[in-house]
Amino acid sequence: MSEPLNVNQDAFAREVLQSSTPVLVDFWAEWCMPCRAVAPVVKKLADAYAGKLKVAKVDTDANPSLAAQYGVTSIPCLILFKSGEPVDQVIGYVPEKTLAAMVNKHVNPAAVQS
Repeated sequence: MSEPLNVNQDAFAREVLQSSTPVLVDFWAEWCMPCRAVAPVVKKLADAYAGKLKVAKVDTDANPSLAAQYGVTSIPCLILFKSGEPVDQVIGYVPEKTLAAMVNKHVNPAAVQS
């Protein structure tokens, strides 16, 4: 079982921007019900893509400048980083299939059919 990594301002560069594997970052807050609803989906993706994808969570209440830096104005906001750059994002609660398709597009490009 692969648990999402809780990342703060200090660890963000090391864990996300300098990661050799793509990183799905879940910007969330404790009080946010849609964030709680998407959390099991995020965890399931962490398990499904273990070794190919790192999954991190950023509490926007504890790290407001990090959220602002990436233009996060609504949560949950899931941003996929590849080679230190944001390459895709989903805002709000989405079904597992939608989130998996976004991840697959960047983690397994050969598996995505046109």
